[in-house]
Amino acid sequence: MEISIIVPLYNEAESLPQLYEWVEKVMNDNHFTWEIIFVNDGSTDSSWQVIEQLQKQSNHVRGIKFRHNYGKSPALYCGFKAAQGNVVITMDADLQDSPDEIPELYRMIVEDDYDLVSGWKKHRLDNKFTKNIPSKIYNATARRVTGLKLHDMNCGLKAYKQVVVKNIEVFGEMHRYIPYLAKEAGFTRIGEKVVQHRKREFGESKFGINRFVNGYLDLLTLWFLSKFGKQPMHFFGLLGSLMFIAGFIMIVVVGVNKLVALSHGISGVATLVANSPYFHLAILGMLLGTLLFVTGFLGELIIRNSPERNNYLIEKEI
Repeated sequence: MEISIIVPLYNEAESLPQLYEWVEKVMNDNHFTWEIIFVNDGSTDSSWQVIEQLQKQSNHVRGIKFRHNYGKSPALYCGFKAAQGNVVITMDADLQDSPDEIPELYRMIVEDDYDLVSGWKKHRLDNKFTKNIPSKIYNATARRVTGLKLHDMNCGLKAYKQVVVKNIEVFGEMHRYIPYLAKEAGFTRIGEKVVQHRKREFGESKFGINRFVNGYLDLLTLWFLSKFGKQPMHFFGLLGSLMFIAGFIMIVVVGVNKLVALSHGISGVATLVANSPYFHLAILGMLLGTLLFVTGFLGELIIRNSPERNNYLIEKEI
């Protein structure tokens, strides 16, 4: 099979028939062998009924139904797991991504030998202040942290070699950083293509301004895990050691000052070690250093990947 198209969705019943017709036309016009996998992320409308109807009409349609709303990353994870095509395409269900982009994305993967191609909605039709400007700031930060020169890392329209999606783990809300996950997994041929951005025809966006705040936090988490996830002692141990050494030096300085004062016949309250602020800072530094060092040891002992992290309750598969 040449192409698997994965469509995560939440309450998009109105757009699904039109989306499928459009995808089917593009696939047939280009004579692709293909499948489309709709991942229903706990929709409360009739999305699943629409998917079941489409599946009855076409053997290209597959569906996965979550029992409740887990989020886009779990939906993509399960879609990746089920995909059979040599090239995997992801796109949103709201008709803002154009299926007409698929043939060129496929060509870039197969002929240009990219591991991953990310879409770039260069001319966005969203609100300038609530989406466009925050998106530009967010992407500029992501480029600096990840080292990937992508202009729209969170674009839902992407193409992958099958081997990429089978070797990365998308969890939490890390769908925003799939290119970075791929890079860290050793898939470094990552390209970008300017794609069309269309206005939403039905319903309203499921994402608010808080996604940018969460995005920054996830970016920091991902950076930390990629750098120190397998060697937490390299971070906690180094930081703890530096703090302990600094505290120990201050203790030594306070002790030497005490001995010097005594050697000059100075005694009394003025020479009490506990009266020195450096004594308390030294104790604090040594305690924090010890705690950080122990945290590093515990991090080395605890398996970072919980076996339950991608255990989702799937009600049906068709």
